[in-house]
Amino acid sequence: MLFLTLPALAQEVDLELVLLADASGSIDQEEIEFQRQGYATAITHPDVLYAISSTLTGTIAVTYVEWAANQVVVVDWAVIDGPEAAQDFAARLLIPPRLATGRNAIGAALLEGKRLIEDNQITSLRQVIDFSSDSVGNFSGPRIADARAEVLAAGITINGLPILRDGRAQDLALAYEAMIIGGPGAFVVAATSRDTFAAAVRRKLVLEIAGTPKGMDLAQADQS
Repeated sequence: MLFLTLPALAQEVDLELVLLADASGSIDQEEIEFQRQGYATAITHPDVLYAISSTLTGTIAVTYVEWAANQVVVVDWAVIDGPEAAQDFAARLLIPPRLATGRNAIGAALLEGKRLIEDNQITSLRQVIDFSSDSVGNFSGPRIADARAEVLAAGITINGLPILRDGRAQDLALAYEAMIIGGPGAFVVAATSRDTFAAAVRRKLVLEIAGTPKGMDLAQADQS
């Protein structure tokens, strides 16, 4: 009798979400740890867990990647289907050392997010790259416009979390709108200070998981 080995079935979730976090030279070690803690706090928050449970499948898949001149997966793809899975993801996020170094390579980071979505064994209704940084400088690798166009052509939405530091805050948010975000329902939610970072991440995750209309007013998103 002939036995055939069939390929494993891909897991189906509502959303595949790549969290692309800035680890370039302008982000010091304390800020690396602060960002990771902010995402760990957000992914385990009741509002985020409720948003996940309210999706069609009750699940999302998420990976956390730090980027600079290179890109490093801090936590590989994990399916979040409730508090236990969220707590496990959060705990693993706080362990690895910093491995991404150098100046900004935003185009390369966006393309790495696309690759991670396309190369996993997960199928989903929606695919989103959640990009954060404190500037839109691009010092090596592909041009932002070219990388962005390639990501959007693949049907992947890019949302933005600008980290606002000084009087140029509004300029950075507008630059994100013009240069970074795109795709169905794309939006920007700004982190205006260290004190509001975790809350901004939480709002952004809730909006991404639930979906939000393209062109949402930034102030409206910030108050959600």
